[in-house]
Amino acid sequence: MNYYTGIGSRQTPPEILSVMTDIARFLAETGYVLRSGGASGADTAFESGVLYIDKKEIYLPWKGFNGNKSTLYEVSDEAMDIAAKFHPVWDKLSQGARRLMGRNCYQVLGVDLYVPSDFVLCWTKGGKEVGGTALAMRLAKEFGVPVYNLFFEKHRSHVMSWITKEKVTL
Repeated sequence: MNYYTGIGSRQTPPEILSVMTDIARFLAETGYVLRSGGASGADTAFESGVLYIDKKEIYLPWKGFNGNKSTLYEVSDEAMDIAAKFHPVWDKLSQGARRLMGRNCYQVLGVDLYVPSDFVLCWTKGGKEVGGTALAMRLAKEFGVPVYNLFFEKHRSHVMSWITKEKVTL
C-alpha cells in the first residue's frame, strides 16, 4: 500500500487548496491512500479530493473533531511520547494541544506508528516549519520522508508534473 500525508495551514490560500484537492484526487486514482487530520484548510482540501474514492485515513485528536466522522480518534500514549520528542515546548501545551500533536504522528507514521508515508504534501506560511504542521514536518525528516511544501513554486511544479505525466515519480 502507498501512503502520503496531506496537511498544512488552516490559512492556506484558496488557489493552493484547489491544487491540493486536484492532487489528492489524482493520487487516490493512482492507488495512494491519504493520511490527514480533519482540520479546516489544507486537511479538508486534501480530504475533498478523495471523497468519492474513499482512500483515506483521517486521524482526529478526539471523536467528532471539526465535525469529521472518522473513527480514527484514539491517541495512544506512544503517539504522545513521540510528539513530546518533536515538539519544542511540549510542557507548555494544553492537553487538547497535546492530543492534536499526538494525532500528527499518525498522519506521518500510520495507525501503528511504524509505517511512514511515502511523502508529505503541505503548505505553510513562508514555507517555514510553523504550527501543528511543523511537528509532522520534523517527524517526516527524522524518518527520511520527503516533504513537498506547496508554498515553494519548485515543489508545486514538481508535484503538478506528476499529474501531467500521468504517473508518480518520487
